[in-house]
Amino acid sequence: MTAAVSILPEQQLAVLNAAYRQAVARRRWRLLLGAGIFAAALVLAAIGAEVNLRTLFTYFGNFISYFDRILTLDSGQRVWTDVGEWLWGWRKWLRMLGETLLISYVGTLIGATFAFVLNFFAAENTSPAPWLRFVVRRLLEFARTVPGIVFALVFVIAFGLGPMAGVLAIAIHSTGALGKLFSEIVENADMKPVEGIRSTGASWLSCMRFAVVPQVTAGYASYALLRFEINVREASVMGFVGAGGIGQELVVAIRKFYYSDVSAILLTIIVTVFIIDITTGWLRGRLFGKEART
Repeated sequence: MTAAVSILPEQQLAVLNAAYRQAVARRRWRLLLGAGIFAAALVLAAIGAEVNLRTLFTYFGNFISYFDRILTLDSGQRVWTDVGEWLWGWRKWLRMLGETLLISYVGTLIGATFAFVLNFFAAENTSPAPWLRFVVRRLLEFARTVPGIVFALVFVIAFGLGPMAGVLAIAIHSTGALGKLFSEIVENADMKPVEGIRSTGASWLSCMRFAVVPQVTAGYASYALLRFEINVREASVMGFVGAGGIGQELVVAIRKFYYSDVSAILLTIIVTVFIIDITTGWLRGRLFGKEART
């Protein structure tokens, strides 16, 4: 006859504590191992990208001194001591900034229109045929993979200097980006209304119009507004290659060493972007919920 051995509560607690300490130790070891691998990968990537910390710290003073120069007028005073002299060309800069906003608006509107048409063919649950979905997805990938400034440079070469090149570049890039986002919204849509309308003998176009579009309209508008925010910044940079807007004036000021003009133009761009971000963020919040305001 064997006697049953009972484990006392104190012994059970000691066993549990030991198991807990082992689990914590294993978790800590995995964390340290992951951090070590991440650090090693970062160092190797930095070496491959020729990131030289010595160069960074050696010439960091040049970076600081440039900001010191753009905040100084020709008279040697700080820009904020004579705002009239600093912002002497504000009428011209605002006019060119307005051109930048128009480039962004027209390009975004064209891109959103094409994305609206194409996204139904790219979404897995609404595309009429697999081969068509494959073709449209590759087309959208091409449109958003090539940087917008590259498109702008190509169109400047083809059509000459001016806003048209910027509009076309933003339209193509926005088509690719918004087409991807729109199709993801459609893929998350409820398909029961589509099945109900299809059962009545309705066409594919009618199913999209009456069953899918009402579900995704708010999401489309939210992403289009977000894309407009991005495109305002993109249009400001496209002026560097001659695609119109205030970027052309900024690159001229940089190349001719008009230091105070550089800071004044940057100020107008930054303030405008802030206003647009706040306004469109509020609109997206009203359309898409609180999570879209950030």
